[in-house]
Amino acid sequence: MASIWGLLSPWIPYFISFIAFLLLLEQISYIKKKRFLPGPTLVFPFLGNVIPLVTNPTKFWDLQSALAKSTSHGFSVNYIIGKFILYIHSTDLSHKVFANVRPDAFHLIGHPFGKKLFGEHNLIYMFGQEHKDLRRRIAPNFTPKALGTYTDIQQRIIIKHFKSWLDEASKSPNTPIPLRLLCRDMNLDTSQTVFVGPYLDGESRKRFNVDYNYFNVGLMKLPVDLPGFAFRNARLAVGRLVDTLSVCVEQSLNKMKNEEEPTCLIDFWMQENLREINEAKINGLQKPFQYSNKELGGYLFDFLFAAQDASTSALLWAIVLLDSHPQVLEKVRSDVARFWSPESEEPLTAEMLREMKYLEAVAREIIRIRAPATMVPHIAGEEFRLTEDYVIPKGTIVFPSVFDSSFQGFPEPEKFEPDRFMEERQEERVYKKNFLAFGAGPHACVGQKYAINHLMLFIAMFTALIDFKRHKTDGCDDISYIPTIAPKDDCKVFLAHRCTR
Repeated sequence: MASIWGLLSPWIPYFISFIAFLLLLEQISYIKKKRFLPGPTLVFPFLGNVIPLVTNPTKFWDLQSALAKSTSHGFSVNYIIGKFILYIHSTDLSHKVFANVRPDAFHLIGHPFGKKLFGEHNLIYMFGQEHKDLRRRIAPNFTPKALGTYTDIQQRIIIKHFKSWLDEASKSPNTPIPLRLLCRDMNLDTSQTVFVGPYLDGESRKRFNVDYNYFNVGLMKLPVDLPGFAFRNARLAVGRLVDTLSVCVEQSLNKMKNEEEPTCLIDFWMQENLREINEAKINGLQKPFQYSNKELGGYLFDFLFAAQDASTSALLWAIVLLDSHPQVLEKVRSDVARFWSPESEEPLTAEMLREMKYLEAVAREIIRIRAPATMVPHIAGEEFRLTEDYVIPKGTIVFPSVFDSSFQGFPEPEKFEPDRFMEERQEERVYKKNFLAFGAGPHACVGQKYAINHLMLFIAMFTALIDFKRHKTDGCDDISYIPTIAPKDDCKVFLAHRCTR
């Protein structure tokens, strides 16, 4: 041992000097990229400010927003695990990012370490004509006919979960129930059934739910891809989820080849794919696309992720905002009652929902004031001139804040006011550029009609079937990142039957 130490000891000062040199280079690189922008003057080696981000993400992003607003530039910087990041407050600059998603500018990543987590077969990583063609083939999944089919499915599942919530509430009527996990489970049930319908049996659903929970937990953890760490568990779970969905794709394809009626989203998709293939064959053309079942399973996972967590966030904030604005709640109930009554024993149809204009305005205002996915991460594939005096360095992770945009342009943006989306005021058109909850540009959310439809259906049924009251405590409505935003107290409410249905 002494001889080994004797051999190494002369080199220790050089090793320490080398490490110090690397750390100095890291600080110089950060300062060079930061230039005049607001952000930390110096950063912790390699880790940067990842600890504050993981331990208190709300405080971290609030600070980035405040720094971005502190100058006329409208953006701020930070450093996370070797990555230089840029936070954008300005709506105009956010649009500039959304409009330049292409190989030589910005790449949508969905998560700072998204490609490693989500895998390669992901809609958000596509560009150009290939991306346009896939979106065109996805469009029939959200026609009025398809949405009508989904509404029937969603309604049955929502009622089933409402019954269990009310049963739980009746056991301890003086104890509030936290709804976050209950809403998440309801949405997972809804998404699975709407997207892949009969192709998931009971055992598959149980495994699916376990794996999706691994994925959800890993989203908010350190990106350590080693055994025993949440990020590794999440990455492996995504692989299993995609494999499960790939099997559903194959089963649906076989069903649609038999020309049966579609009963879920993947059926509508496979029906359209077969129609396009047959049309090309009739015209003597080559097969128009080559998607493997694995790729399609990956795209289905994209839908599930987008529908699941963002939708859960929207439902929770709907309850919070309607409870704190009783006059809006009464107008919602009146609007719903004009077209549907639970005592009628008739289903609430997609056609009825389309007539509920005030309800739609409420849904859009909820999404505006509490945009579920507050930021849309991109990475700069090349240097990009964002303003006249600042060029984003290659490799920078850029966070356009759709949340901040919702509070720009609109009159009294901090006020919850659904009337702004009614025909008389038309603020949705006048301030369209500020309503970025569904993104913008070539990667704008392809399922936004489904998202609005689901939120409207939930609000209509929840307000018609249930009497509810928030359990108010200090800070209960503060924003918590999980990774979409939710009330800090997990939306604790008292529930009771409102009708005899």
